[in-house]
Amino acid sequence: MNKKTFLILTTVIGMSVASCKKENTVATSGHDNPLIANWETPYQTPPFELIKNEHFEPAILEGIKEQQKEIDAIVNSKEPATFENTIVALDNSGELLGRVASVFYNLSSTDTNDTLQKIAQDLAPKMSEHSDNINLNEKLFERIKKVYNDYSIGGNEKPVLTSEQKMLLDNTYKRFVRSGANLSAADKDKLRKLNSELSLLNLKYGDNLLAETNAYELVIDKKEDLAGLPNEIIEAAAVEAKAKGKEGKWVFTLSNSSVMPFLQYSSNRGLRQQIWNAYQKRGNNDNANDNKEITTKIANLRMEKAQLLGYKNHAAYVLEESMAKNPENVNALLNKLWLPALEKAKVEASDIAAMMRKEGINEDVTPADWRYYSEKIRKERFDLDEQEMKPYFSIDQVRDGVFKVTENLYGLKFKEVTNLPKYHNEVTTWEVTEKDGTLIGILYMDMFPRVSKRGGAWMTSFRDQEMLDGKRRIPVISIVCNFTKPTADAPALLTFDEVTTYFHEFGHALHGLLSNVNYKSLAGTNVSRDFVELPSQIMENWAAEPEVLKMFAKHYKTGEVIPDAIIEKMKKAGTFNQGFATTEYLAASLLDMQYHTIEKPITTDINTFELTGMKNVGLFDAIIPRYRSTYFSHIFSGGYSAGYYSYIWSEVLDSDAFDAFKSTTLFNPEKAKLFRVNILEKGGTEDPAVLYRNFRGAEPKIEPLLNKRGLN
Repeated sequence: MNKKTFLILTTVIGMSVASCKKENTVATSGHDNPLIANWETPYQTPPFELIKNEHFEPAILEGIKEQQKEIDAIVNSKEPATFENTIVALDNSGELLGRVASVFYNLSSTDTNDTLQKIAQDLAPKMSEHSDNINLNEKLFERIKKVYNDYSIGGNEKPVLTSEQKMLLDNTYKRFVRSGANLSAADKDKLRKLNSELSLLNLKYGDNLLAETNAYELVIDKKEDLAGLPNEIIEAAAVEAKAKGKEGKWVFTLSNSSVMPFLQYSSNRGLRQQIWNAYQKRGNNDNANDNKEITTKIANLRMEKAQLLGYKNHAAYVLEESMAKNPENVNALLNKLWLPALEKAKVEASDIAAMMRKEGINEDVTPADWRYYSEKIRKERFDLDEQEMKPYFSIDQVRDGVFKVTENLYGLKFKEVTNLPKYHNEVTTWEVTEKDGTLIGILYMDMFPRVSKRGGAWMTSFRDQEMLDGKRRIPVISIVCNFTKPTADAPALLTFDEVTTYFHEFGHALHGLLSNVNYKSLAGTNVSRDFVELPSQIMENWAAEPEVLKMFAKHYKTGEVIPDAIIEKMKKAGTFNQGFATTEYLAASLLDMQYHTIEKPITTDINTFELTGMKNVGLFDAIIPRYRSTYFSHIFSGGYSAGYYSYIWSEVLDSDAFDAFKSTTLFNPEKAKLFRVNILEKGGTEDPAVLYRNFRGAEPKIEPLLNKRGLN
């Protein structure tokens, strides 16, 4: 499984953005602060070229003020509480705050700086307080509860709600209960303090990780120390060195596009170990950016908050609103896969040890050895060299392949537009339309690493879809990646892992773009964590299909279509190293659950906690969790706490769902329509299990996943 992340902005209740008004002008008007003024850019996208750091804090504070006025109007209404004047009004509140926050937090992830980080730290307690002021507003909750009870226990005289309206009502009521609306006044004060402290700790964790990642450089000044590395990796390191004022040398960083190829190809075991140590010790160096104490505090505070709200632990609180429902079901799935994955990984480790012995290395296999020797074994066993594949995967060709698959499945068209403001010159912008030209949405793509950008890959939005006055307001979606950069001699050439990441994030984008619901809080990716990965992961399946590869995999120099011989090698090597890939992923998922099922505070050192947990499940020393505690940003600064398992949960769904296509035709129009109508368009308007059954006609089976990973 690829190292992917997925970002959803859930900063405040009712986050929203401005409706469309004009499409032909680019200036803002009506206010000195461009974030507060009407956005008169094409499609009302953010006017990035006018926005400065100093605009954010006053705009967000103004947004908080405006939303509080809207909440006060709901609370103080003389009219009896109804679905429209309370539930819908709440969902529509916070337009200004939503649009400003979406820009701010997206830029904080993609193009940050010291000033933005300081603003985020200053705003965190204020945003937390504002959210609590809404969630813990007793009069507001009384109105919500009145509407909820009218329809749930005594509403025969009320108009019948649609399934989407019922979902909005249920979600709103549950959100308030789960946010502490039923707590005593004293406990509400405790909750406010916990929320405020957690908001700051989450930010600090992410800032520390970015600083740690950016601080490290492996500087090489001897050509012999580059042995084994492909030319384009060497060239990229030279470009990096020049950018850092070290021309004539080679610099490797902890960005995945730099460190992972080094670990995969460098024949210098000492240097591999050196960069690996730096990678796996991020946030764990007893310096100003150390995350050990922060990790402990976050885990303990989350436990305290969950117990304050009446749950055994944080995982029980989180999973109540998921498909899995509880920690026991999550652990049952993880454990079902753990033993076969671990056994396969042990066989793979034995193969690596044997190859090391042939080279005269009679030592234990280390994590720094794994990628290097598994690549050598793959080449020897399957005659498949990743460098042989990369020339066929230039980033533009891969993009065109993603577009073609999407067009074949859903009839969508993509047109690059150059008149939209962008937050960075590397970003590209696209109109997405139906075959008949109907505009579906706007897509931003930001594909290369930089020091101002956090690592990983994710999809987010600058504006969610909703209905306004009976018309569909188009979404503005963004996907962000950290792929290998182009060099002076070649375009960006992707590994196949990066190719599947591109397909993955585009699946998330489709979920946002094709959303067709009434209420923004139910739109697109606003679904349970263990369902949100289905649209993304199913897209990965098309990437490896021979029919699809021949659509886009063309040599960047000659235009030659990828040969059948290479495709056949890829197919034969399809489950190679899956013991390792599955084990390191499952180990991280189990570590996540270990942190979030604690019922007493962690008092031991974080390194001890992690090591003990991994030994208890039988993880051996040649593999560590995909993310160690101090750089597990998914769960400590992202939205995946007690939810990292969701990738494998969704993979059960996506493997079964893709089987519906694979067992018929790859671009089956009937199946594609069912998937679009029941999954991509529906957002969170119905129970995900119901949506899946509506698409598939049956419950998902686990066998396709076991076959896919070679674990059966």
